[in-house]
Amino acid sequence: MVGTILTVVCITLLTACGSDPATPPPPTPVPEVGSLGSVNPTFTLGGEAAKQAEPELRAGQVGSVAQEIKEISGWINSEPFSIASLQGKVVLIDFWTYTCVNCIRTIPFLKEWYEKYADEGLVIVGVHTPEFDFEHVRENVESAVEEFQIKWPVLQDNEMGTWQAFNNMFWPAKYLIDKDGVIQYTHFGEGKYAETELEIRKLLSETGAQIDGIVPNTYSDPARNDQASSGELATSQTREIYTGLGRNVNSQVPYIIQAEFYSNPPGIPTLLEDPGDHQNHFLYLQGIWINGLESVQHARVTKDLEDYAALKYFGNSVNVVLENKGEPYQVYITVDDGPIPITDRGADIEEAKDGRTFISVDQDRMYRLIESPVYGGHEMKLSSNSNEFAIYAFTFGSYSTGP
Repeated sequence: MVGTILTVVCITLLTACGSDPATPPPPTPVPEVGSLGSVNPTFTLGGEAAKQAEPELRAGQVGSVAQEIKEISGWINSEPFSIASLQGKVVLIDFWTYTCVNCIRTIPFLKEWYEKYADEGLVIVGVHTPEFDFEHVRENVESAVEEFQIKWPVLQDNEMGTWQAFNNMFWPAKYLIDKDGVIQYTHFGEGKYAETELEIRKLLSETGAQIDGIVPNTYSDPARNDQASSGELATSQTREIYTGLGRNVNSQVPYIIQAEFYSNPPGIPTLLEDPGDHQNHFLYLQGIWINGLESVQHARVTKDLEDYAALKYFGNSVNVVLENKGEPYQVYITVDDGPIPITDRGADIEEAKDGRTFISVDQDRMYRLIESPVYGGHEMKLSSNSNEFAIYAFTFGSYSTGP
């Protein structure tokens, strides 16, 4: 069974590797004059024939008029406004959510563009479309905006109205709109930062903005480790791992392959036994856990950290999304059965007096566990004595430097 699942995982990773979705193929370019060969220059289409010959642009596509923002639940850093009210300016719509590591990695570049070009007519609009229920909470989003020092407007798209209006499918996603309200450029996922800045400058120049004195950044995109995307299933970067029943049942390849995990309906404590012999790309549970729709939660109070979540991962960085429903609690993390080496500790890791490594979970957010300069594979375990310990997702990265 495991062998069959691993084969399907391999196919899945090859077609959609990692949590940064592949950019859709660009539209077919219009041939230059003369490249069509022998064409009657007097023949043109008109009326209904012309409409049929020119495929209609879908909302959100380059060349389409930008859709209006819709069904916003809250406004942060701004009073309500409309896209129409921004005509004459260049608008960058950024779809994001605050626990998405791919979104977090793009924020430093957004901040740089805001500092350079906001006074020249660039308006950045952060459309925060939640992935998890707790991301609907205004206080949580406000806390993230403060932590990341975001100064541009952030709109709570809790009902996904604006997401759907743009036919969006990705976190993060960027839509660049010109002074006339037409989408001129899109980019999905991380990367292409220099290209995006050049597109911003091009559209600002069309408004008459004086940007000659502002030097564009010629940075190269952060380079992933070659092994991460080699196609070797056993050692490639670990895929994003979701723990909730909703994602596991509906996934072509479940993230948790212990059969007992699916034996009870949501919300019922289930005894799970770690089979050992961990495979890359999967999560394994030991002890009593509650299988929720979005998360898996430790179902009892323990004394000696006997219950745990384990995984074999490959990458440079590891992050986990956790929830805090009440009092802060500690989660202890081991790598290869020991404390996390000092050189590999993520920003949220603390060290106890006895040398053990842990995190204090005091907010519903993403916690940084591993930030290593070296790509590699390791065994990780997370354990807590608290029955509030709830895991939503793990994400991984393969950059040795950079955000």
